[in-house]
Amino acid sequence: MTARLRWGILATGGIARLFTSDLRRHDFDVRAVGSRSIASAQAFADDFGIATAHGSYDALLSDPEVDAVYVATPHPWHAASALAAIEAGKHVLVEKPFTLNEAEARVVADAARARGVLVLEAMWTRYLPHMVRIREIIASGAIGEIRTMIADHTQKLSDDPTHRLNALDLGGGALLDLGIYPVSFAWDLFGEPTVIQSTAIFKATGADAQIAVQFGYTEGRIASTFSASDARGPNRALVLGTEARIEIDGVWYTPTSFRVIGHDDTVIEEYASEVDGRGMHYQAAALEQLVADGRLDGGDILPTEESVAIMGTLDRIRAEIGLRYPGED
Repeated sequence: MTARLRWGILATGGIARLFTSDLRRHDFDVRAVGSRSIASAQAFADDFGIATAHGSYDALLSDPEVDAVYVATPHPWHAASALAAIEAGKHVLVEKPFTLNEAEARVVADAARARGVLVLEAMWTRYLPHMVRIREIIASGAIGEIRTMIADHTQKLSDDPTHRLNALDLGGGALLDLGIYPVSFAWDLFGEPTVIQSTAIFKATGADAQIAVQFGYTEGRIASTFSASDARGPNRALVLGTEARIEIDGVWYTPTSFRVIGHDDTVIEEYASEVDGRGMHYQAAALEQLVADGRLDGGDILPTEESVAIMGTLDRIRAEIGLRYPGED
């Protein structure tokens, strides 16, 4: 059995709560939590039965009882938080998107390599059982050559201009918060696109509210994604192969069901997820296994270098739609 690492939670927002809930549900060793406010850290610790609450991120990173840190700060602080954890000699699971842009991602990846620790992007969808099975089916050739992927991530979220999702200074917008899921899925299936075509609609704050992206590949494949923060859609995904297709039910990026369907509409395989909780613990288990195996490159499911390259793709999309964040050169 893989030796469990001792986890520290950096930041106490909603995503940190979801992640920590799954870790506690599955008996991971969560030792400490850090916040800019000791009151917030203590309340979080009390809610999840965590022994130590720190009133600063530095105090958490200095804690000798912590081996691995989960970074759950807003996007613009992912890089700085990850770099501080790396400097402290901790392994790092940093919330998606990996950083704000590719330049930051490169610095983080290089720092982890130099320090001899693992930094992994928390794209938890890739580690879910139904996604593992989908990759197995594709690799087996059961649906033939994959030609097309279509996926949406569409939510009806707050219109408050001060909300994190709508604030450019917090990296807000549909692309980095929601679009990262289908973009990462396209990368998982096809690798780096050769052609990117994007169009977006913006809010008054300058944050993108809707964004459609189509990727082209040299092998004649296409991936089509749509993300929105102001209208909820089916949140389904479709993978088309030359012999069959995979229809992933909503919500496709969470534990769900799917069907493999032949060209005559015969159902070849049905899969239904049976996951206790939200399923965010699978990525933590993967990090622990990678550390145990000495795989500090991020492993096969989501190599660290791929996370860096995905940020490059997001940069290309933003350049095409004219989206920049404060402080970017």
